[in-house]
Amino acid sequence: MQNLATPGVGSLKAGRIFTGVCQLSLAVASCVLIGAWVIGWSYRIYLAQADEPIPQNPSGWPLKWGVITFGVSWLWAMITCASLVLQANTAERETPQKVPPRLGKPPKLS
Repeated sequence: MQNLATPGVGSLKAGRIFTGVCQLSLAVASCVLIGAWVIGWSYRIYLAQADEPIPQNPSGWPLKWGVITFGVSWLWAMITCASLVLQANTAERETPQKVPPRLGKPPKLS
């Protein structure tokens, strides 16, 4: 579940350090942007409750870019996951299968 929610963790666990760090950095940056938007939105609610003047034009760019950044990070993680699966399948086909020896009949229990 952590790999699905946090882009970059699976790449780091698979040994792709640069890719994992970049994906995780994008995910953290998106959380910071969305957090900044939430703080601004909460401040506007506070101003409304305190009967203070509210700025007319709320800025929505942190939310928009936060969602876009997280989406890019998540898609990049999915592409990395697909390439890891393909790499594992290729490596599995190249190595010969070692089948364990066949055991004889089990002893009869009386």
